[in-house]
Amino acid sequence: MVHAVFAGLCTLDVIQSVARVPGANEKVTALRQTVAAGGPATNAAVTFAHLGGTPTLLTAVGRHPLATGVRADLAECGVRLRDLAPDHDGPPSVSSVLVTAATGERAVASTDAAGAHLVPPADLDLAGVSAVQVDGHHPALAEAVLTEARRRGIATLLDAGSWKDGTERLLPLVDVVAASADFRPPAAGPPQEIIRGYGVPWLAITAGAGPIRWWGPGGTAGEVPVPAVAVVDTLGAGDVFHGALTFAVATRGLAALPSLLAPAAHTAARACAHFGTRTWMHHTDT
Repeated sequence: MVHAVFAGLCTLDVIQSVARVPGANEKVTALRQTVAAGGPATNAAVTFAHLGGTPTLLTAVGRHPLATGVRADLAECGVRLRDLAPDHDGPPSVSSVLVTAATGERAVASTDAAGAHLVPPADLDLAGVSAVQVDGHHPALAEAVLTEARRRGIATLLDAGSWKDGTERLLPLVDVVAASADFRPPAAGPPQEIIRGYGVPWLAITAGAGPIRWWGPGGTAGEVPVPAVAVVDTLGAGDVFHGALTFAVATRGLAALPSLLAPAAHTAARACAHFGTRTWMHHTDT
């Protein structure tokens, strides 16, 4: 069974489906709700496990009562958790998510990893690991994981949702950057040129329902279409894409990357057709 390490954010996601997002001083009744562990690296690890891999998640959870739900969800999903802040008494980061039922668009409020400073473990062991993915949260941890992976010749991937403090230190250590069209480096110029300028061999930029653009070694480039689905919920779709792409890289290798984008996009499209970040895993439809 292929093994990968995911390092980054873990939250407790409280997800509500609503007919519309309420205005100031207004209450609405949710159509349905669900609660799950969330965050880019976390949802990617869950996807990796669902596809048949063995993921280990390096993150901060702590021992607050709310952390019990996070741990239970990860265990049920088959994700091995290594909590790097086990004695933290405060609540885990909570994401409040409102999903508009008619469009699947989501609005999110979260503290993310603000105020959390994880120290990379001294006994970081990547033996038997085929790929690592970081999401840029907890940058010291991400840098340590990527550095050790590079030393061992393990494929490295970055989920570039947004430019964060420390991103410039991570890019030279990454084999694959998968970014959204909203990703904006602080320097002026086309994002793909700036990212590739850090020595990144492979870059893929997603654009929601639009084609995925990719660039590779030797001036190669192309586009991959994204399957059309009836969108119910876009929450976590990018995380699912990154988890599926990491699974594909871990099983088939970096050289096949252009051909791995379509299956990853198909998996993310399946997730968009269902409410929440877990329901799609219990359905076999497109």
